[in-house]
Amino acid sequence: MSIVLAFAAAALFGIGTYLVLQRKLSRIIVGLGLMSHGGNILWLTSGRRGREPIIGGSDPSAMADPLPHALALTTIVITFGVSALLLALAFRSWVLTNDDEVENDVADLLVARGGVMSKDVIDEELAEHEVLREQEQAALLATSVGHGDPDRSVE
Repeated sequence: MSIVLAFAAAALFGIGTYLVLQRKLSRIIVGLGLMSHGGNILWLTSGRRGREPIIGGSDPSAMADPLPHALALTTIVITFGVSALLLALAFRSWVLTNDDEVENDVADLLVARGGVMSKDVIDEELAEHEVLREQEQAALLATSVGHGDPDRSVE
């Protein structure tokens, strides 16, 4: 039975991943739901069969592990919250644009093309230009004071 559940989880993950990579927000929401159901199946199949984990009821080695069930419940609650948020975003997108397609972000396209540089890169280039400008000014000062002899020191 666990092989069937493993294949079911793999199928849910595969279909969910395919849907998450689509451009429509409704398909993304359904894909995240399928992926979370696949995760729940994996959590539940990772536990072992046994008796209820009630203290003093039986031998502890014969008890079922309650952790996968607790994690599955936590996953269900988190998935519900994320789904509610995404449904609210999809509704807002539908109200504003009458479509739920996720559009390309202009800033992301500029970064992908290399048209936008990081602030750190710009700061480093400005610092390099400032150092070069200071060196040029020092060389001009030395040539003007030394009458064309840059090796002559200024006294």
